[in-house]
Amino acid sequence: MSDTADPSIGPEDQKLITLARASRARNGAPEGAAVRDETGRTYVATTVALPSLRLSALRAAVAAAVSGGAESLEAAAVVTEAEQPADEDMAVAGDLKAASVVLAAPDGTPAAVRHL
Repeated sequence: MSDTADPSIGPEDQKLITLARASRARNGAPEGAAVRDETGRTYVATTVALPSLRLSALRAAVAAAVSGGAESLEAAAVVTEAEQPADEDMAVAGDLKAASVVLAAPDGTPAAVRHL
């Protein structure tokens, strides 16, 4: 697999896609997500599917960011086979005022950009 840079996606957002892809592949998870906070720190997570806890990758990444002290997000990326982000995921990204959420295919190709 090779990373494909989309000209409409900046290099910093492409890095988020790369981090999300790597995390997804490493854990064999359905989704991987990466977020960048207001200071430039990144947080990465995959789908959490435990008997007593279920989180999408984006919700897990946002939770990690909040736990790390983030007050807002500059951007988020989700690598998934889904055609669009779940409404609940967009809501949690909006809670931290994410400027955009990039949805990418498993091969890293950006499929959609949602601006909040």
